Amino acid sequence: MDIKKIVEVVTNKDRLPRFLFMFLGVFLLALNYNMFFVEYNLVTGGVSGLSIVFSEWLGWNHEIFIYVVNLALLVLSYFTLGYNKTKKALVRGKVKALVGSILYPLMVTFTLPLSKVLAPYFKFDDFIIVLVLTSIIYGFANGLIYKMGYNTGGSDIIMHIMSKYLHMPEGKANFISSVVIILFAGIIMGVKQVIYSIIITYIFSIIVDRMIIGISKRKLFFIQSEKVEEIEKVIINDLHVGVTILNGKGGYSNKARKVLMCVVPTNDYYYFKEIIQAIDKEAFFIINDCYDIEGGTISSRGKSLDDIF
Repeated sequence: MDIKKIVEVVTNKDRLPRFLFMFLGVFLLALNYNMFFVEYNLVTGGVSGLSIVFSEWLGWNHEIFIYVVNLALLVLSYFTLGYNKTKKALVRGKVKALVGSILYPLMVTFTLPLSKVLAPYFKFDDFIIVLVLTSIIYGFANGLIYKMGYNTGGSDIIMHIMSKYLHMPEGKANFISSVVIILFAGIIMGVKQVIYSIIITYIFSIIVDRMIIGISKRKLFFIQSEKVEEIEKVIINDLHVGVTILNGKGGYSNKARKVLMCVVPTNDYYYFKEIIQAIDKEAFFIINDCYDIEGGTISSRGKSLDDIF
């Protein structure tokens, strides 16, 4: 299997539409930054957050700070992560930051006049509305960028450098870098800004997750029972739901057991669960959210339980 060839095919797949959606995401991200983050001194992790802190602390220009730091991080990436990773970042490398690092500062400059025109229409007496609105835009824009396989550099480069030299997982490195920036903002700008940052980060993370993996429309059932054959027949013949039989073994009893795996629409979750328990009150099952399904058989007749009963 030529994994490099597969990666190249995946990278080139729908490249233009992906780039255009990423471009839209960066545009919204920059517009949101100018209209709300700069206007209300709101801070999250990354270079944008640092730019606001240093502007408040030392009076530095936001735009210039983002340009200089993003460029500096790309140079630092070259010397710390290596030439190949930095070069591959343009299309598919592990850093995936070069395009965003260049495009985002340009968009911050480009959207500044537009943000000044739109700002008067987005003045609210209730600051909670501002927090919620900017968090939604921030999450949607980042979700769009991540979903297309890009990012805006900055903190992602810091994350990879920390991961390499401090020998920690990338997720942990990203979390630590964001916390340090937010706490730094709290020292310079007050505890109130930390609270605002936590609210924005929380809403942002939820929206990004929904953007990337979607909203769960189905439930994944793993069912173990002494009446597994009877349950299997009901699932297939009466409920008309596809089912997969897994061979398992009890860790304590060391006995071979069959486990049924099936995917059910969320609106059928209650009845499906109750029917299984009606067949076997002692049935053991695990239910998870199911976000994406490719191939296989979900429903052999395409019906819901409402159609059947």
